[in-house]
Amino acid sequence: MGNVVLNLSMSEINKMKSYYEGKLLEKTPPGSVFAAKTSGSMITAYKSGKVLFQGSGSEAEASRWGEAAAKAPVKASAPKGNLPQGFSNWSVIGSDEVGTGDFFGPITVVAAYVRKEDIPLLKELGVRDSKDLNDDKIIAIAKVIKDIVPFSLMTLKNEKYNQLQKSGMSQGKMKAILHNQAILKVLEKISPVKPEAILIDQFVQESTYFQHVKNQKEVARENVYFSTKAEGIHLAVAAASILARYAFVQYFDKLSDSAGFKIPKGAGSQVDEAAAKLILKKGREVLPQFVKLHFANTEKAMTLVNKKKR
Repeated sequence: MGNVVLNLSMSEINKMKSYYEGKLLEKTPPGSVFAAKTSGSMITAYKSGKVLFQGSGSEAEASRWGEAAAKAPVKASAPKGNLPQGFSNWSVIGSDEVGTGDFFGPITVVAAYVRKEDIPLLKELGVRDSKDLNDDKIIAIAKVIKDIVPFSLMTLKNEKYNQLQKSGMSQGKMKAILHNQAILKVLEKISPVKPEAILIDQFVQESTYFQHVKNQKEVARENVYFSTKAEGIHLAVAAASILARYAFVQYFDKLSDSAGFKIPKGAGSQVDEAAAKLILKKGREVLPQFVKLHFANTEKAMTLVNKKKR
């Protein structure tokens, strides 16, 4: 039995948890964030940031998410999975999303079409994974590339998100539907031109994704690829990532204006304080417009409110 250990950030671990939706185990070890079992590997992610892969397929499974410190892989191209040779130079529609782990704000999904001829220009403009860029840089790049790259933006506002979540829809299904809709709109925009491929930044397994969108008008499965860390594989996903983050930042500014104070991103203690402040200022009934109600932050904020009212 092989063992591989990766050290990852909590945001990466949360993304992994979404990816293994449907394979999560109810019983998890103490101190863990989640445990999941695939056909060839047992995956356990811990709050410390360590992720343990066990089983005959552990090395292949771990390679989706990074390189093990103890073992240097032969080639760091494993996350590219089944992508064809030279894929990074193809004309591709890429899609990515932002906001899934943030308590405040919407989920924004963008699909963007990058022609092979435009790849050198986008590189020159500094297009890369939005997580490596601050908000000012994202805004500057997005304002330029939005007139170069055909794209479609889907924004799932908090009110609708909370309605869907309350009805029993998982966040993974919401994201799949949004990705599917965004890609379809880009295909319409560039028609009759067809991309050489479609690359989706992977958040669930491929079979789960298509199960989620089976009742929607569905993108043809031919030449559709899924990969984790897709922003580093093709600039179409990196461009989508930047445009999605740009839209998210703009929406956050509107929320801050509506709240009357600057709202923080993320899901840490600072958002608990902000939500408590919002409740005290405007009442709990406004929360559905601002936050994802099922997050644990809602109860934490209410606890703070009750303490401050005493």
